[in-house]
Amino acid sequence: MKKIAWVTDSTSTLDSAFAEQNHIYIVPLRIVFGEECYRETEDISPDTFYEKLEVSSRASSSQPPIGEFIELYESLKGRYDEIITIHCSTALSGTLHTSMQAAEMADVKVTAIDSRAGAYPLREMIMQGLEWQKQGCSAGEIKSRIEQMIDNMAFYLIPASLQNLHRSGRVTGTQLIISQLLKIHLLLRFEEGKVVVNEKIRTFKRTKERMIDMLKKDMEKVKHVCIMHANNHEEAHTIKQQITELLPRLKTEIMPFIPVVSIHAGAGTIGLCWIRSDKAQA
Repeated sequence: MKKIAWVTDSTSTLDSAFAEQNHIYIVPLRIVFGEECYRETEDISPDTFYEKLEVSSRASSSQPPIGEFIELYESLKGRYDEIITIHCSTALSGTLHTSMQAAEMADVKVTAIDSRAGAYPLREMIMQGLEWQKQGCSAGEIKSRIEQMIDNMAFYLIPASLQNLHRSGRVTGTQLIISQLLKIHLLLRFEEGKVVVNEKIRTFKRTKERMIDMLKKDMEKVKHVCIMHANNHEEAHTIKQQITELLPRLKTEIMPFIPVVSIHAGAGTIGLCWIRSDKAQA
């Protein structure tokens, strides 16, 4: 088995102890409140983050500085046979490009993967990649298999707020105005790494039902689904109960979103994600 290092970012939601045991190096994104800058998941707790978010009008996020990546790649030189760098969607963040640029500056060869997402699917890609590594797969073979996972990914969001999504260019001004005037809820989905509008629906209840309907369409090819939330535990557990009643054979998991999602989509945002597999019935 080749010794492979994994380089990712905090959107992977991986536990730091697990990462250390499996040669996974996590470079955190930054959370910015005015003049204050924090490393996501390291310098600020979720409770403190949401307290600040509630009162701040100047919350934003940024990718890690290139110097942090360069320092990391310099430290990995000669210690591993191969290095896989996998990050959140390049359509939403420049983190992967910065990581690749840093590797080139450090004169380190890497196999780069654009996850076209973040959160649960990114975590699953790495977890599955570790299994393929144990089976003797090379970095190139792992990349090819992960890209098949990406093609089979379904990721839906019901944002709590469209203001920041509009500010960051992820929702148009027209969509923002219409949703405010008509009190329409947007069901968003990831498509080719971008967040796009799937449907516009008049009530939250119907929007949530529609999101679950999308899961039901794939039920024959799914065995694990993740419910993600931005400080909305109650709604996440409600959705889990609904899915369990409708699709009892499915394994369901609840995962908190990282703080960066709340900055862009608002506290209260709900998401649902699964990865289709032809072997789901096995």
